[in-house]
Amino acid sequence: MPDFRNRWLAYAQRIHALAVTGLTYGLGPFDRERYQELEDLALDMLSDLGDGPPFDLKPLFPIEQGYQTPKVDVRGVVFDEDRILLVREQDNQRWALPGGWADVGLTPAENVVKEVEEESGLKVEAKALIAVLDKKCHPHRPEEPHYAYKMFFYCEAFGGHLRTSYETTEVGFFSRHSLPMLSENRNTPGQIEMCFDYHERPTLGTRFD
Repeated sequence: MPDFRNRWLAYAQRIHALAVTGLTYGLGPFDRERYQELEDLALDMLSDLGDGPPFDLKPLFPIEQGYQTPKVDVRGVVFDEDRILLVREQDNQRWALPGGWADVGLTPAENVVKEVEEESGLKVEAKALIAVLDKKCHPHRPEEPHYAYKMFFYCEAFGGHLRTSYETTEVGFFSRHSLPMLSENRNTPGQIEMCFDYHERPTLGTRFD
């Protein structure tokens, strides 16, 4: 069943992207009416396929125009010797690498530096790209309606101090064998293992889907 559900989730995401593209480039009111109906159907499908009860997804999707592309999520990977930095998320009280959606106008590296400082208090420099992953290829739970790529950056701290923010309730470093309960819609156990592997063997190079 999970594979069947994931396939339909991918179909709904693709239909939504095509519908929004059609709303931008449609040639007349007839086209726009049909593409709007497709968008509404896709959002209904995404709502029904979610892990929780169905709800209106339109507020989650800003008014977008043009050809649809994946959203980009950036994650900062910071180590203190053999321990990895994690933040406890305000919304579900589970732990994740500091990060979030990339902002327009900032480079990927600038985005991850900003996210790490905002969520943990540490000033860091992005040193290397560990991975660029397609979220659908990994067992994130619960699933989200957005189609997203995830970028993991190896960072080095040079200042600041650990503190929480309005998005985080705790901040700390954890060893490979004493990880807390993870926020698996943000990072999976396998992705955290990937970060430890890179820290121990940086010659592994960048991983990608």
